[in-house]
Formats: sequence, C-alpha cells, structure tokens
Amino acid sequence: MAKLILRRLALGVLTLVMVTVIVFVGVELLPGDVCTAYLGRDTVLTNRLENCHRDFGLDRPAYERYFAWAGGALQGDLGISIKRNKPISEVVGIRLRNTLLLGAAASAIGIPIAILLGVIAGLWRDRVADLWISTTAIFAMTIPEFISATLLILVFSVLLGWLPGIVVTRPAAPILEFLPDVILPIVALAFVMTAHILRMVRTCVIDVMASDYVQMATLKGVPYWQRVFRHVLPNALLPTINLVALTIAWLLGGTVVIEIVFNYPGLGRLIITSVYDRDLPLVQAVTLILAVLYVVFNLAADLLTLIANPRLRTMKV
Repeated sequence: MAKLILRRLALGVLTLVMVTVIVFVGVELLPGDVCTAYLGRDTVLTNRLENCHRDFGLDRPAYERYFAWAGGALQGDLGISIKRNKPISEVVGIRLRNTLLLGAAASAIGIPIAILLGVIAGLWRDRVADLWISTTAIFAMTIPEFISATLLILVFSVLLGWLPGIVVTRPAAPILEFLPDVILPIVALAFVMTAHILRMVRTCVIDVMASDYVQMATLKGVPYWQRVFRHVLPNALLPTINLVALTIAWLLGGTVVIEIVFNYPGLGRLIITSVYDRDLPLVQAVTLILAVLYVVFNLAADLLTLIANPRLRTMKV
C-alpha cells in the first residue's frame, strides 16, 4: 500500500515537471514578440525594445529562462506581468480566489444532487424516474455551455428579472458581495457537472445491483434497503471518486466560457484578456496554475481510491 502511494506521488511530481516544460515551450512557440506588442509604436526606438528584452530577461537563451522561471514558480514567484508591470502573483491571487469560489460552490451544489439522482436512476432503472433523469442528463451533456448560460440569463434576468445577468462586482470585492451576481454562473456550471457525474453513478449502481454478491444477498433474504446501503452504495460510489476529482479540476480550468458570458472576474477571463494583450508571462503563469490544479486533483483522486479500496489496501507490491 505504501509503495503504491509513493509511486503515485512520484508519478505526480514527474507529471508536474513535464507540465512546466510543455507550458514553457508552448508559450515560446507562440508567434510574435512580447515587447513589440507591448511597446507598439515605440518599437521604432531600438533602445526601448532592447531595454524591454533585457528588463524581462527575454534576451537570455530559452533554457536559462526556463530554469529561472521554473525555479521561481517553485518558490511562488511567477514573474512580472508585462502589460500591468506588476508581480503576476498579485494579479492572479484575486482571480484564483474568484475561480475557486465559483468551482467550490458549483461542486457543493452539483455533486450531492448528481449522486442522489444517479442512485435514484440506477435503482429504478427503466422506470419513469430513470427516464426523466437520464433524458435531462443527456440534454445537459449535449447542450453547449454558452447556450445554457445564455438561456439562464434570458429567463432569470431578462424575462423574470430575478437575478443579474452579468457580474459587475469588482474583482477584489469581499466574497459576500459576489453572492447575488454569482448565482447564475454557479447554476450554469453545476448543470453541466451534475449530468456527467449522474450518468457515471447510474451506471455503477446498475452494475453493482447485477453483481454476484448482491444476488447472493438477495437469495439469503437480506432486506432490499439493507442491500442497497450496505452493499450497493459503497461499491457503486467508489469508482466515482476519480470522476468527481477530474470534474472539479475541469471546473477550475474549464470555466472560460462561463466567465466570459457572465463577465465573471476569474482565471478563465484573465487568460483570455492576457492573450489579447500579448502578456505571455501572464498566459504562462495562469496556464501553469490551471495545469497544476488539474494534476493535483487527479493525484488526490488516485490516493483516495487507493485508501478507500479494501482490495488495494491489502495488495502486496
């Protein structure tokens, strides 16, 4: 068991190293010159262009800049935003908080609902409840995010006037000030994530209900709900740990469309703005943060699965 955990941790560290290389190389391959885009018309002044390259370390070889950037990122120093001329950690900090708020709220709402509906659909397979739940889930999985978000704005903001359609709160505002504006973005995210987890839970419940040990418990006369709570649910929900973790990671990195539609000041909107501004150090930093979050959540899911699975706990390596 301990060796399995150490292997997962080592693989996670190796993955993070590869992520830094891929992010750095990907940004390096983008066309154009950062300082040229930053200075604009002033690029005719050769001295200013050279000074810009020197100030941001762009005149050094790529491998030197990689090790300097990776070493700084390891210590929490993500560099300087060229467009804003301030430390990237100051720019990203508030936006990361806002994205975490959005993802945490959507997860807190969507995950319990998804598990509950998935269990209901699995236990009452092919009945009216299952048909309604499964049909709604398939609809939620197929409709694009920008359409569902736009429909929410149309209904609850334009037609009913219950909630604001866009976020007008300043990015650094206290969390409580975001509550009225953030309801629709949370619902839009939770709507999508609930459908994916729901389908997984339903499939697992159906598979476990048809397993040999549940059939044996039925033959022994074990009451139905006792079979459900003692045998079905623990074994059916275990495989969903990975999906839940990956879905949360997707929420943190895949909120770009939702944030753009609702004008929400999170990492997704920040990375779009930084691409438009040609602020490549900021693009590099935000991409690294999102990639690290995805790897960390995936690693956490693997470790939770190892700890929660009795067969893996007793496995000899």
